[in-house]
This record gives sequence, C-alpha cells and structure tokens, in this order.
Amino acid sequence: MNRRMLSKEDEKEAGDEIEVRREDQDKINRFSRLHQRELVLEDELKVKTKEREELDDITMELELADEDELVRYKIGDAFFHVSLPVAQEMLGLSGARVERDLREKEEKLDEVRVEMTALKVDLYARFGKTINLEV
Repeated sequence: MNRRMLSKEDEKEAGDEIEVRREDQDKINRFSRLHQRELVLEDELKVKTKEREELDDITMELELADEDELVRYKIGDAFFHVSLPVAQEMLGLSGARVERDLREKEEKLDEVRVEMTALKVDLYARFGKTINLEV
C-alpha cells in the first residue's frame, strides 16, 4: 500500500475546508445564470452593432441616389419601391430603433456585470482561493 505523506500546507488546506451553505450555493447558481446571460447579451450586442453598421452603409449609398429614383426597401420578406425621401426616413427610424436597442442591451449588460462583481466579492470573501469565478 502506497501512502502519501501530507505536507503541512496540504494539512492546513484540508483542515480549512469551508462548508457550502444553501445561501452560498444560491449565490454560485445566480453567478452562473448571470454569466450565461452576459454571454447572450454580448452576442446580441454584436448582432445589433453589425445591423447598425449595415444601416450606416445603406444610408451612405442612398445619399448617392437620384431624388427622382425609386428605391427598393425591404420590409419583412418583401421589397417595396418607395421614393428616396421615404426610404431615408424609414432608414432613420430603423437606425433610431437599433440605437435604442443597443443602449438597452448595454445597460442590461452593465447591470449583469455589476451584480456578478458583487457576487464575486461575496464568494471570494467566503471561499478565498478554493473557488474560481473567473470567466
């Protein structure tokens, strides 16, 4: 039988095991859910940022179009011919909607990160190096 001798450090760590209370487990679970929410929000922000860039590109292209020219504008799955001023107005409304959505998602992401930071502080204070919450 091969027995390994514990070093003083191993003995100290084994003797300092911290009991995980229900409250602690709830905080760990909350942190995990917030982390998943953070990842989803980051993905949604990337999509909205790309959408904003595409709208900016289209707006620049429309500035080169003739005033009298009809423009194909996509609404849902269908394209409609609209006048240039109408297309520009609709693009402006779409751009404002995307900007609003971006701000809302950034605010939600900030809220999630603030709560995650508070949970990290609590959990690291309780468990020290025995817990890893770095994502």
